[in-house]
Amino acid sequence: MAEQIPIREQEQENWKFFLHLPDYDRSQLKIETVKGAQFLRPLFEFSGACAGCGETPYVKLASQLFGDRMIVANATGCSSIYGGNLPTTPWAQDENGRGPAWSNSLFEDNAEFGMGFRLTIDKHNEQAKEMLRTMQNQIGQKLVDDLINAKQVDEADIAEQRERVEQLKAKLKSMSGSEARSLMSIADYLVKKSVWIMGGDGWAYDIGYGGLDHVIASGKNVNILVLDTEVYSNTGGQMSKSTPTGAVAKFAAGGKPLPKKDLGLLALSYGNVYVARVALGASDTQTLKAFIEAERYDGPSIIIAYSHCIAHGYNLKQGLQQQKLAVDSGHWPLFRYNPEVAAEGKNPLQLDSKAPSIPIQDYMYNETRFKMVTKMNPDAAKEFLERAQKQVSKNWKVYENMAKMDYSNNNS
Repeated sequence: MAEQIPIREQEQENWKFFLHLPDYDRSQLKIETVKGAQFLRPLFEFSGACAGCGETPYVKLASQLFGDRMIVANATGCSSIYGGNLPTTPWAQDENGRGPAWSNSLFEDNAEFGMGFRLTIDKHNEQAKEMLRTMQNQIGQKLVDDLINAKQVDEADIAEQRERVEQLKAKLKSMSGSEARSLMSIADYLVKKSVWIMGGDGWAYDIGYGGLDHVIASGKNVNILVLDTEVYSNTGGQMSKSTPTGAVAKFAAGGKPLPKKDLGLLALSYGNVYVARVALGASDTQTLKAFIEAERYDGPSIIIAYSHCIAHGYNLKQGLQQQKLAVDSGHWPLFRYNPEVAAEGKNPLQLDSKAPSIPIQDYMYNETRFKMVTKMNPDAAKEFLERAQKQVSKNWKVYENMAKMDYSNNNS
């Protein structure tokens, strides 16, 4: 035992030291590797979510990769509680004052809410480019051309565009007139903004599905992150359309008799949507690839992320191991569907996990939500298990057959 205040004063100084460590130069890091990405500062931190929460690692990763130019539309649910527990917030900013802009909306309209962000940002970008062309004699032809034609694919591209925007602002400050002031107010929209629409399965599979479907059908460049806990976690554990066969939840007290809705299959049926199913515990490399590919894809993208939850009924220190079992059993096959690959005459569907290698029972019966049915109704539990095993086999065959399709003569 020791006096607390002197220790606290010392630790405050230590904390200040770590707060002022300089950030790595983003443009020099190999963020396509797991090691490289983890040198990026998280702009989502100290969230106050449940210990062991399976959602927050994905949100943190997105904030590391894109947080300094990220706009988040968040659906009501767990992510609104740990994301907006005001007056504090886990959303942070870097040493340049850049960080995610976050706002919450309802279950039923969050996808449309995020779509509004995208349309507004695109319009500001369009206006800025129009004004650049109008003022190109005062600003300079080369700078205008470089600003308008910048590719902005990777971190180095983004850094170069930011430097150009700073040059533009310096020139505008020396000019008079309303046009220069107007362009100054929207000049930052010349840097690529990353729009993320986030929420749980209650939003994405159920109450907000109509809007989500409308948004991915729009063809607009939005990124959708579904934090799939397979249940309405925040409101007390009600069954959602994502809840798998045999799981107990509110409104499915004896175990859900019907199969889990396949949101990924529905999304990739459009053909022009980037779709990925990921699980950090099974493959952190595949998860990182999916996030980077989704954000770089110039069109709608959706990532469905396996998120273990306290409502599943086990010690969440085993969460990552349980994610791996979900993949190994075939309950959660990993894949990426990239429409850009189809344009090259290749199959756009990449299966990133192998065929089921363990019985579904080895995954399900580690969790109370499945196991409790064996105590309440052993006959029903047996039937659920058989049904779940058949579904796993059937679902794998569907994806396997799709991944084997020949696209060599498809130029569409």
